[in-house]
Amino acid sequence: MERLYIKNLNEHFDEEIEIQGFVESVRNLQWVQFVIIKDVTGKVQVTIEKSEEANKELVEIVDNLTVDSTVKIKGKLLESPKVKLNGMEIIPTSIEVTSKASELPFNYKDLNNVNLDTRLDYRFIDLRNEQNACIFKVQSCLVKYLREYLYNNKFTEIHTPKLIGAASESGSEVFEVKYFDDKAYLAQSPQFYKQMAMASGFDRIFEVAPCFRAENSNTNRHATEFTSFDLEFSYINDFNDVMNLEAEMLTYAFKNLKEEMGEEIKEKFGIEINVPTLPFPTMTLKEVYAELKTRYNYETEEQNDLTTEAEKLLGKLAQEKFNHEFVFVTDFPAEKRAFYHMRDENGILQGYDLIWRGVEITTGAQREHRYEEIVKSAKEKGLDEDVKFYLEFFKYGCPPHGGFAIGVDRLTMLLLSIPSVKETQFLFRGPSRINP
Repeated sequence: MERLYIKNLNEHFDEEIEIQGFVESVRNLQWVQFVIIKDVTGKVQVTIEKSEEANKELVEIVDNLTVDSTVKIKGKLLESPKVKLNGMEIIPTSIEVTSKASELPFNYKDLNNVNLDTRLDYRFIDLRNEQNACIFKVQSCLVKYLREYLYNNKFTEIHTPKLIGAASESGSEVFEVKYFDDKAYLAQSPQFYKQMAMASGFDRIFEVAPCFRAENSNTNRHATEFTSFDLEFSYINDFNDVMNLEAEMLTYAFKNLKEEMGEEIKEKFGIEINVPTLPFPTMTLKEVYAELKTRYNYETEEQNDLTTEAEKLLGKLAQEKFNHEFVFVTDFPAEKRAFYHMRDENGILQGYDLIWRGVEITTGAQREHRYEEIVKSAKEKGLDEDVKFYLEFFKYGCPPHGGFAIGVDRLTMLLLSIPSVKETQFLFRGPSRINP
């Protein structure tokens, strides 16, 4: 039998119905008992008149009912304008306690004074908080529309291995695992296999999957395991095609997310979804540092990459200069980037970073697809033997291609103005957290 959700109860007035859910609250008054039941779609009131002899067993059950127990309730649904909660109530004929809850370690309805580590220790309780649960509804909806854009543009979703025989980005920051009598690594990204798909003639692919980084980073935006939204596509003219596709994809996803969940997001988080306009502004790395010095008197010796402080200021600069939350940054020197990124004749990376609200959300690029050039780049990094299997992909013909990856957890954190990625991952993994 198809389960009846609370949001659909208004289609069943004056019918015998059955619902299941958690006990939100119990009010045990002199002559009547009120029990609020919730499921993932809403809440409903159950009313038991104590004076009715037929309710004697039900009254006893409710007398011993604890908040957050789960129940199965059968009864008649009545339209009741006097009931503040959705103008309806259930008059039960049976109440089955399917699971009785012990006293909770903290009140998940008010998390202001609850330590984040305590919340993460009891994440299954923490996620009963309505706002926290909504984070993942938003994340799911956002990923749905990112996927939808790609499906509409002839992309194929693939699934690549997470146990690999060589580090996918460099020889550092990887988790090494025992693999029978050999060793393997947890994939830092699906990069090698995305490019293998290009060499296979797949043309356009994407993947949404976990990635692993052995970074001892204890910031609000880093994790040792995270969900990455990766894509790669062939026959590009240059990396501008990659930037344009990313900008269009994000705009499509934000527009549809706002239409579907904009009101709920505003209610739960007090924020409006800002749908970006096209095209996204673009600046070179050199231009960024020149503007930061002029506008904010910011200088740093590190000008071959974006510092964390430079990213923050760039978020402000994008608003002031372009009236935009997003900005692409180009013309990075190649030594700071992976060997498979294409370079021009001056050694300038044919790629970009995308900064949103002062945080980097993407590193994208045109990839090196010419066999002689990628072998040369791998040798320069001292990786030619480690990635021998990967270099084979380009030996037998491979079209010009490029791609990028977006961290789903970080994107959600910025979208909803949540302080830490620890709260936008279903279960956070960091240098000091491997449980639950």
